[in-house]
Amino acid sequence: QVQLVESGGGLVQAGGSLRLSCAASGRTFSSYAMGWFRQAPGKERDFVAAISRSAGSTVYADYEDSVKGRFTISRDNAKNTVYLQGNSLKPEDTAVYYCAARKTTGWGTFPRKDEYDYWGQGTQVTVSS
Repeated sequence: QVQLVESGGGLVQAGGSLRLSCAASGRTFSSYAMGWFRQAPGKERDFVAAISRSAGSTVYADYEDSVKGRFTISRDNAKNTVYLQGNSLKPEDTAVYYCAARKTTGWGTFPRKDEYDYWGQGTQVTVSS
């Protein structure tokens, strides 16, 4: 069982930045592929970014088109933590952001909600215009 706890959300003005963190329990964090999703009021939970499991310097990332060039996903296996750095934030980035995890032996990234086994409770990000 993996427990995920997100933090770092808050209120930011348009054009600003935030870094979200997701801390995972367990001793095999490097074997998990991770993802960030977001859910705005009245909408579906949508893919934002994903990162593969990692070994040494080998890691892969994938992004939803609207955040490419503005968001960066990264991981620190020593801290059992995955990050989502968001820059040039827009009001349409306002949502509850969730991190997710799945154990994997491959190097894939996973953009679908149903591909993940574990979820955090979410952290609110509000971008004011």
